[in-house]
Amino acid sequence: MKGKGHKKAIWKILGGMIILLTVLGWMPVNARQKNIIMATTTSTQDSGLLDMLLPIFEKETGYFVKTIAVGSGQAMAMGQKGEADVLLVHSPAAEKKFVSEGYGIHRRLVMHNDFIIVGPPEDPGKIRGLNSGAEAFKKIASAKVLFISRGDNSGTHAKEKAIWTACGINPVKEKWYQQTGLGMGETLNVASEKRAYTLSDRGTYLALKRHLQLDILTEGDAILLNIYHVIEVNPAKWPKVNTAGAKAFADFMVSQETQGIIKTFGVDKFGSPLFFPDAGKKEEDLGK
Repeated sequence: MKGKGHKKAIWKILGGMIILLTVLGWMPVNARQKNIIMATTTSTQDSGLLDMLLPIFEKETGYFVKTIAVGSGQAMAMGQKGEADVLLVHSPAAEKKFVSEGYGIHRRLVMHNDFIIVGPPEDPGKIRGLNSGAEAFKKIASAKVLFISRGDNSGTHAKEKAIWTACGINPVKEKWYQQTGLGMGETLNVASEKRAYTLSDRGTYLALKRHLQLDILTEGDAILLNIYHVIEVNPAKWPKVNTAGAKAFADFMVSQETQGIIKTFGVDKFGSPLFFPDAGKKEEDLGK
């Protein structure tokens, strides 16, 4: 009798464990429905903008956003593999290709700021005050002064390569040209430590300026415009992506409330916003 009772007790425990494991087995599925993986550029993270926006989004919708801040190229590579639900990126040419190849849907304009060329205050390349990005790059190359590139296939790196191409220079094998493979904040720190030049988005530079020995030396060129879009990963390509969550986040980024926050973000600290809201505008009209 003792043996039978012992067996019944064991089966009862095992049965309870099976039920518990069954319930727990469903929990990750339900949890995933409220979790969103957002792949974004490091500038939105380093500037502090996401720290402002995400708590508002999460409180309003009940979604939790896992942010993966990498270069725009890496963010789109994640989207191509179905490893993210939504992208917030700033590499327009690559974005258009991403969408045309069926990896993304509903690419929407969110905001812009601009790129700036920063360098040591003593400015050995003599680029201070130039309003042409290509001319500044030519002078840096001619003087053979150290230039630090992100070298990470980010939107900033893509813009930098476009400027080098515009001035007919391929610096990759030059001794004065170094690549970090890092995000914007880290690359700015390296440039500051090495008394070198680099290309940065204005928002990240201003957010970190007090820790840097770098001045804004060249700005205002149309080629330096920096445009951000939100893109939902295509569920037809990757059925397991959180389609509802991705749409909720994209809708939030272009909403009137969020655009209002973007419009004033940074004004209290820097006297001007770090980004300019653009939802509903045409990309070709920006910078005019």
